[in-house]
Amino acid sequence: MKKAMSLVGKIHVKCRDTKNPYLKSNIHRTEVPADKIPWSVPWSDYEPVDYTDKNIVGKPWADPELQDGKFRFNELDGQVNRKSYICKYSLDKDGAPLNPIGRTGLRGRGILGRWGPNHAADPIVSRIVDGKLQFVAIQRSDTGEWAIPGGMVDAGETVSATLKREFTEEALNNVSAEALEDLWKNGTTLYEGYVDDPRNTDNAWMETSVVNFHDREGVLEHVEFKAGDDATAVRWVTLNRQKPENLYASHEDFINILMKHHNL
Repeated sequence: MKKAMSLVGKIHVKCRDTKNPYLKSNIHRTEVPADKIPWSVPWSDYEPVDYTDKNIVGKPWADPELQDGKFRFNELDGQVNRKSYICKYSLDKDGAPLNPIGRTGLRGRGILGRWGPNHAADPIVSRIVDGKLQFVAIQRSDTGEWAIPGGMVDAGETVSATLKREFTEEALNNVSAEALEDLWKNGTTLYEGYVDDPRNTDNAWMETSVVNFHDREGVLEHVEFKAGDDATAVRWVTLNRQKPENLYASHEDFINILMKHHNL
């Protein structure tokens, strides 16, 4: 299993973007130089905007504001898993979780539902065709980037259930394929940890479990893929010692791990 810090060299690139506004807003991040990312580095003048999208306030899948709720951070809080894959995170003076990798130039939750880690699951469905490795990718409707068809782990849901559900929603348009049942039984975890995601803030961040479901028996030959509501297209992507360009968030890193796993 690959742990979070294996990607630390590329951490906090997409979530420190100051050229573009934060997603679904006109809010810009404070510029954070690479040497000021760690919280251990003093920065007395660091005063980024505190932003939480008003559209997530009151949603059943979202946390209340800090002053309105009681949270059990770093542990299982009812049905919500507030543990991080990578470490026990600290809290700031207001009791908000601190991003364990460091500063992002934006406080609050942004468009993320949970304070602290927001857990996702990313299933990489792959196969070998004519000696070349392929994986199923979707084109995201929000950014236009190609991505692994994953999504958020619901409260009380197991990661394994999320992996199956998200692939069915995103790549099969909610049409269950009985042929895939055997495929879901044999997954290999490639990575569990932090994600350099444009949604991340100082107090809320993405973490994921990446699992490879490799089709060795050809069960996918007769499965029809169809993009779900959050995608505009779905297709097989061929990897021939080259990774595809324009991949979402840390998905380029996950595909690199996939290629190494299959000795490419």
